[in-house]
Amino acid sequence: MASPVLDARPAARSGSAAPPLRRTRVFALPEVRWAALSAAAFLAAFPLDLAGAPAWAWGPLYAVCYLAGGWEPGWAGLRALRERSLDVDLLMVVAAVGAAAIGQYLDGGLLIVIFAVSGALEALATRRTADSVRGLLDLAPATAVRLAGSGEETVPAADLRVGDTVLVRPGERLPADGTVLDGTSDVDQATITGEPLPVPKAPGDGVFAGTLNGTGALRVRVDEDASGSVIARIVAMVEEAGATKAPTQLFIEKVEQRYSVGVVVATLALFAVPLAFGADLTATLLRAMTFMIVASPCAVVLATMPPLLSAIANAGRHGVLVKSAVAMERLSRIDRVALDKTGTLTEGAPRVAEVRPAGGPFTEPEVLALAAAAELPSEHPLARAVVDAARRRGLTVPRATDFSSAPGRGVRAVVDGRVVEVGRPAVPPPAAQDGPDVPAAQEARAAAVRDLEAAGRTAVVVTVDGVPVAVLGVADRLREGAADAVAALTRLSGTAPVLLTGDNERAARRVADDVGITDVRAGLLPEDKVAAVREQEHAGLRTLVVGDGVNDAPALAAAHCGVAMGRAGSDLALEAADVVVVRDELAAVPAVVALSRRARRLVVQNLVIAGVCIGVLVVWDLAGHLPLPLGVAGHEGSTVLVGLNGLRLLRERAWRGAGG
Repeated sequence: MASPVLDARPAARSGSAAPPLRRTRVFALPEVRWAALSAAAFLAAFPLDLAGAPAWAWGPLYAVCYLAGGWEPGWAGLRALRERSLDVDLLMVVAAVGAAAIGQYLDGGLLIVIFAVSGALEALATRRTADSVRGLLDLAPATAVRLAGSGEETVPAADLRVGDTVLVRPGERLPADGTVLDGTSDVDQATITGEPLPVPKAPGDGVFAGTLNGTGALRVRVDEDASGSVIARIVAMVEEAGATKAPTQLFIEKVEQRYSVGVVVATLALFAVPLAFGADLTATLLRAMTFMIVASPCAVVLATMPPLLSAIANAGRHGVLVKSAVAMERLSRIDRVALDKTGTLTEGAPRVAEVRPAGGPFTEPEVLALAAAAELPSEHPLARAVVDAARRRGLTVPRATDFSSAPGRGVRAVVDGRVVEVGRPAVPPPAAQDGPDVPAAQEARAAAVRDLEAAGRTAVVVTVDGVPVAVLGVADRLREGAADAVAALTRLSGTAPVLLTGDNERAARRVADDVGITDVRAGLLPEDKVAAVREQEHAGLRTLVVGDGVNDAPALAAAHCGVAMGRAGSDLALEAADVVVVRDELAAVPAVVALSRRARRLVVQNLVIAGVCIGVLVVWDLAGHLPLPLGVAGHEGSTVLVGLNGLRLLRERAWRGAGG
């Protein structure tokens, strides 16, 4: 069955660049509009009430606050009652109305605003995640060129069937998962595997929908229909993980349900039982409403939120976006860390790491200058790496003529009267068969290629007039401080991280050795990464996944907590993750984990304070006579106390202590 999201994909020209993911306008959501109106009315009424203005000035404003923020949770709570479920939001609406009934309009309005804003934020996060998942399908073109008989026809990509043959021209995106039948090219498949460099494709090689074809034309046999493609499976996995409730959330829902029932039953008993014995109606109602106020979970809510929100704000000032208090709480409980390689431990951009002369009259700078001249007209990432290396060394790059490129082979150009070729070592140039010094040069080249590839680098051979003169070792450079960050994460979690990557084994092992990781799993597709995460979860380990690409998004969503590297991260990874490191500093990951653990400790402190205060006030009201002003003062005092305690994490030294 086709994915329901797939059919909603807008039409796009085959091969066009992927359009930006859809973005939800904040005020397009009714929950946001109602919450904004409620908050605005409360903020307008609050100063008038405090200033002693007449009731007709602030009364209607409070009424707007109550109606705008309370009608939707109240109506939802009434619908839940029909299903024999008591929603805590309904309890808050009742508490707010009860507070208003005895003249405590400010307390009731504050309760309404808190829950209205919370509901609006939840709706916004849900909608944006859904939009980002649907937008992923725009990576694959909406149409494809299908070869039928002796001609071509343009058809919707969703209509392709297994066995069809499609033509993919240079610069176009692949419309389906399949196998190359004819043609050679370099395909950028970083969105699926995370590999930093385009991968050579020839007849017999597999390709994925949504990946970007290079400079060669390909004829591809379709092996999977639209609903079975890797892209569609990524969408399905993200949606499945996003719909799964965490055990902590299920526990909180149980507690809320029981608490709501208990408070309602207690309030009704406090009102009905004394009346049955002839108590005064006004005094009984006042006592019941006092109980409703002091039993209100405001202090409990604030016991949890200020530490978490303060930690979120502090992290945000240091370039780390934690999307919610739930995400911050999850971050504090991780037991194991799983790291992506490309774009996470490394910078995600190839650089020339070594220049290995293979004999001949040219020095290392001369070889690099000639190679940069030949590569300058090319747009291939390897070409950019060679040119950048020459420029970083301050070399003068001569002008090249007669430039040509062959997909999967390399480039050729004339530089200062010499024929310079730069390409992959698997296909030696025909001219390399002549010349007395060729065997020795070839052996030197072969040895350099073997050494570089054994070290996990991409080997690029430079030939001048048909003779190999050097081999360049291109690698994705390690992020600054990557090893220190891995060591810090090991200390925090108690176990060494695991490396999950779609790159090859040798490249993965080289990076792992550099940062101190021993558990390496290479050559993984997105579903393999999810399986690895779930394996950790089934072993009882709450896993933190750190990644940056589309291929990491399902694992980020399936993990106990996901962190996305933000600068080069894909839109889907940024939406699927719970935390985004905006400044791309890997050291920020252990720092925010440590900060989250400090926040959890403050949450425990605040819960004790809030629980003791609420317990004392409730017992006082039940066992004696608690004056309403004193009850309100005690309730608000405990709220302020736990709030100020949590705000300690806003201080700069809270982050410095976490980072240390």
